[in-house]
Amino acid sequence: MRINLVLCALLVVFFANFTVALVFKMTNAVCESYNKSWFEFHTCRLKAQSRDRVVFNMNGTILHPANIIHTHMKIYKRESGFKPWLIDSKIDTCRFMRTNYDPVGKIVFGLFQQFSNINHTCPYVGPQVLQGFYLKPELLYLPFPTGQYLLAIRWFFDRKLQFDTNVSFIFEEDFRKSN
Repeated sequence: MRINLVLCALLVVFFANFTVALVFKMTNAVCESYNKSWFEFHTCRLKAQSRDRVVFNMNGTILHPANIIHTHMKIYKRESGFKPWLIDSKIDTCRFMRTNYDPVGKIVFGLFQQFSNINHTCPYVGPQVLQGFYLKPELLYLPFPTGQYLLAIRWFFDRKLQFDTNVSFIFEEDFRKSN
């Protein structure tokens, strides 16, 4: 027990002399509807607000009620082109909105929940808006190595692919010695 306390004290002293510079921002957003008679995008764009903050605005309309929605989320890491990374998750979105059963879904939804009107259970119909969304590092509960990533989400209504939302982002963590 005493050794653990001493080790913890040494780690606190060691890391107290370092600061973490963190870059966590979006670099590209692409939205594509494959069935414009069911889902139509009006806006899908990034806007730089400052050097460290880029906001994502997305506005789309579901033209018919969607009661069976599934999402397929994949994260790719850029290594001589985008390569599949650790996360590949298929989620029953209607069930997730009732019970929050999927850990990957919790992390992704937690990032944009406060910026969106996509916060109720099925059926979904009408405008779906994501306004002023920016990435907050404190909401990311997974350790990411420094690099460029792509979050690709495929949206299925009644088991038919309706649209894709693909967002690229940079995550950089830099430990610097403070004086």
